[in-house]
Amino acid sequence: MLNRRHLRIKVLQMLYAYYNDTESNDIKQAEEKLLNSVNRIHDLYAYLLLSFPLLKKIALNKQEERKKKLRPSKEDLYPNLKFVENRIIALLENSKELNDLSLLRNINWDNDSKKDMFRKIFIEIEKSESFFEHMNNEENDFESDRVFIIQLFKTEIANSPLMYDFFEDEDIQWMDDIDLACAMVIKSIKASSDKKFGIMPLYKTNDDEKDFICTLLKETIKRDAENEKMIEALVQNWEFERIAKMDVLLLKMAITELLTFETIPTKVSINEYIEISKFYSTPKSNVFINGILDKSVNLLSKENKINKSGRGLIQ
Repeated sequence: MLNRRHLRIKVLQMLYAYYNDTESNDIKQAEEKLLNSVNRIHDLYAYLLLSFPLLKKIALNKQEERKKKLRPSKEDLYPNLKFVENRIIALLENSKELNDLSLLRNINWDNDSKKDMFRKIFIEIEKSESFFEHMNNEENDFESDRVFIIQLFKTEIANSPLMYDFFEDEDIQWMDDIDLACAMVIKSIKASSDKKFGIMPLYKTNDDEKDFICTLLKETIKRDAENEKMIEALVQNWEFERIAKMDVLLLKMAITELLTFETIPTKVSINEYIEISKFYSTPKSNVFINGILDKSVNLLSKENKINKSGRGLIQ
């Protein structure tokens, strides 16, 4: 489930692409691309969940191949079924929500190159300490299956170089989203019951969060010239052209948020953009952005342009 920081980062990425696109400045198109980029996080989440049923199929195929040996061993003929009978994987296979999402978004691992990648991943899984311990311990209940799947996911799937390469080729923005998607997978596994595996929704409250990102995107673009003029006036001893583009973009977003969203506390907005700058701009950007936003708030407050409503929000 996405929080407001994830959503702000998605808006930031889309604004960066919008201002660097020399061929189009269509705001409606930018909004559609933004919503699609957010939906793609759900696609990544679904891909990760669907990896478990595929690994089960690969394990079953390997067991059948071993039985066909010219001289199969007792272990080949009577394999350990603990992995292929894992209760969490069974829930994922039978999850209507996951299957519906897979069909709706055309998410699957169905081509040969993807399956070959998972065959390689399963070879590494079979070598892993966590796999060996689980297959050979006496615990065999829903909770032990859950614990094992979470451990397996953390060590062998989420950190697989093959998976990283695939996701990077599929969508470069997924490199920013992978940690969030992995956290969603783990939360979903922890929240599952022995009867049902529920799919985590993308938004906390669908309409409100969609409205937030779309409004932030459109208003930042509409206020671009006005915000830029204000920033230029506040950056003393700095040539505007020498300020990092990402810093300017973050400032424009922050000022727009301060002026547009009455129910978001001023301090929350400032702190969010300072934190985002630590990951998406220069090492000293957070200090610079903090200083300019403080000046912005003072100026806008004197002009009575910041209007907050709600308990604890009125300054």
